[in-house]
Amino acid sequence: MDLIEAIKARHSVRHYTIVAIDSERTEKLQKLVDECNEQSGLHIQLITNEPRSFGESILARYGKFTNVTSYFAMIGKKSDTLDETVGYYGEKLVLAAQLMGLNTCWVGLSYKKIGSVLDIDEGEKLVCLISVGVGATQGVDHKRKSPDKVSETDVKTAPQWYKQGVACALLAPTAINQQKFKFTLHEGNKVSAKAGFGFYSKVDLGIVKYHFEIGAGKENFQWI
Repeated sequence: MDLIEAIKARHSVRHYTIVAIDSERTEKLQKLVDECNEQSGLHIQLITNEPRSFGESILARYGKFTNVTSYFAMIGKKSDTLDETVGYYGEKLVLAAQLMGLNTCWVGLSYKKIGSVLDIDEGEKLVCLISVGVGATQGVDHKRKSPDKVSETDVKTAPQWYKQGVACALLAPTAINQQKFKFTLHEGNKVSAKAGFGFYSKVDLGIVKYHFEIGAGKENFQWI
């Protein structure tokens, strides 16, 4: 399975088995976390064998999460770009987990923050969690917008790489499946992306930009 296949196969999963993530995959995930932190300046933490964040949360029960004991805590220094950076690098971890045969779900509110477990430095913020584990199901697909609804540029006449980028972006997870984002193709193969208004829309922007890069190929365009 490659990243395109992982994008197509991956769906949000809220129900997990009691099977723990094995040590080999845990080590691989931790290595990826370390790499993402080095590249981004974030302070992402992989938390394992910790059932309280979801087990003791009324919101988690309302969100129908079960058997969540491992998750990525998406933490970083407060800034105007924090949410987008969290989205971009968090989705890198999500797709890497999918390639390992694991399941995930972006979680905005349905958890309890366990301060004794997380390492949040002064000036940092916990943006969200991403549950990770062996899913009891593989999740289900959701209805998607058509390409013309998320592109200011006419997709029909756009280059193939742009079409593929938009197609992959439409397969990205977004808050409440709102897909409130827009891409525009400019002269010189330059692309801009903007977030709409809504809950976690800037995190969504980072997620969809990572998907767009995978579909379009980073060598074919430049972000502006």
